[in-house]
Amino acid sequence: MTRSEPNLRIPGPTSLPPSVREAGARQMINHRGPEFRELLERLQAGMKPYFGTASDIIILSCAGTGGLEAAVVNTLSPGDRVLAVSIGAFGDRFAKIAEAYGATVDRVSAEWGWAAAPDEVRERLGAGDYRAVLLTHNETSTGVMNPIPELAAAIRAAAPDALILVDTVSSLGAVPFDMDGWGVDVVATASQKAWMAAPGLAMVAASDRAWKAMETAKMPRFYLDLRKHLDSMASGETPWTPAIAVAFQVDEGIRLMNEEGQAGVFARHVACAAATQAGLEALGFELFAEPAHRSKTVTAAWIPDGLDWKTFNGEIKRRQLVLAGGQGKLTGKVFRVGHLGSVTVGEILEAIETIEAVSLESGREIEAGAAVAAAERAAGGAALQPA
Repeated sequence: MTRSEPNLRIPGPTSLPPSVREAGARQMINHRGPEFRELLERLQAGMKPYFGTASDIIILSCAGTGGLEAAVVNTLSPGDRVLAVSIGAFGDRFAKIAEAYGATVDRVSAEWGWAAAPDEVRERLGAGDYRAVLLTHNETSTGVMNPIPELAAAIRAAAPDALILVDTVSSLGAVPFDMDGWGVDVVATASQKAWMAAPGLAMVAASDRAWKAMETAKMPRFYLDLRKHLDSMASGETPWTPAIAVAFQVDEGIRLMNEEGQAGVFARHVACAAATQAGLEALGFELFAEPAHRSKTVTAAWIPDGLDWKTFNGEIKRRQLVLAGGQGKLTGKVFRVGHLGSVTVGEILEAIETIEAVSLESGREIEAGAAVAAAERAAGGAALQPA
């Protein structure tokens, strides 16, 4: 198949649907006027069901990392003891942010490819007085999705006063999340992942406990001060000039998600993940993540010994398929396939077909057509299961 544009299969930024691209090309509006106020109200109403919260959602003009920084600096003080639960490169980044602002950070790190163990987190919390716990919902460097409900329950049991701060940058909007029901205190996500928009906005929600903590937190904050944003929201504004074009895109992305229905969005991501993982395994690639906690938004696979990945990937790119390489200590060892946002099962099948064709041409011993068939079967089976 000849494509007019690349099949962008990286874990973000994700492909933009045509109507989202058009939304980003709209003329600017007054960010201190009634039209922007209405836009903010729509974004709030549209995002709250995916966050699983009744709390206000603060919209920051920055990358997802800015949202994580906001989670830290608004709720903590220098010297606060923090437990950083890391399962990969982005969990490590969350810990580094807290350290940069003077928190005393202890780490509990799972072996890359594995989710965090609630029992281990509970045990570590029992050994100290922790102000907060940092969690990553979906680790894009490894293709692992953490069991946040179980982890949050373990934290609440061992350290009921500890704040739970969660990085949901590459998961929220693609999979179910229940911030209020799970007892999570701060959740941060970003526009360029499941929300099907360009990079430029981070969205942060905080519990009543977290808002109360902000009144005594002593870490420096100005641009990322969530209290300023909350005050401005009362008049339908943001304290600083917002990324209006990206807000237009998120607004249209939410409209598309609502049109599909939340259950449909979640089921589509489950089917695309199943198709990706079955297809890669049928091509002889060993998946990196342990099966019980494989991500629904990105899959990582080992690069086999003897495969010249640079040449192999170069041919894949020539055929208009764009994959992601490894991060951190996995650089050059794995490749990753993103399946979140506006992705369809058809696009995943096309990606598997391309990887299969290049595999055959490079002399890898696989059966022609088997991988696409396996991916189709997996997607169909996933569609029969509840999202």
